[in-house]
Amino acid sequence: MASSSGNDDDLTIPRAAINKMIKETLPNVRVANDARELVVNCCTEFIHLISSEANEICNKSDKKTISPEHVINALESLGFASYITEVKDVLQECKTVALKRRKASSRLENLGIPEEELLRQQQELFAKGGEATSVYSTLMSRNHVNVGACKAFIAAQKP
Repeated sequence: MASSSGNDDDLTIPRAAINKMIKETLPNVRVANDARELVVNCCTEFIHLISSEANEICNKSDKKTISPEHVINALESLGFASYITEVKDVLQECKTVALKRRKASSRLENLGIPEEELLRQQQELFAKGGEATSVYSTLMSRNHVNVGACKAFIAAQKP
C-alpha cells in the first residue's frame, strides 16, 4: 500500500467521507476540526493494520488475492472478533447489491432479441424522432400555426 512517493502519510481516507460519517452518526454533535483529523488518522491506521494482517494471512495460505475471509480472520487475530458478525452482514448486503446489478445489466441480454435487431430498432426510433422534430420546428416557425395543432401532431407521433 505504498504511494508513488513512498510516503505512507499520503494514504488517508478522504476527509469528506469521514465528515459525512460523523454527521450521520452524531447529527446533533459538533466535532472540532482536530478531532475530525484524529478520526481520519485512526481510520487510516485501522485500515492499514487490518489490511496488513489480512495480507499476511493471504500469503500464508498461498493466495495472491485478499478475500473477505482473510479480512475476517485478520479481525479475529487482532482481537476485533466482536465486529465479525456485523462485517459478515455487510458483506452479505454487498453481495446482494452486486447480484442485483448483474441481473439488471443482463436484462437486455435476456430479451431474446439479437443485438443487431435492437440496434436497427433504435436507429428507426431515432429517425422517427428526427422527422417529428423537424416538422414541429417548421410548424412553429410559421406564425399562423397554433400550438394546439403542433401538440396534436406530436401526440400522433407517439407509438
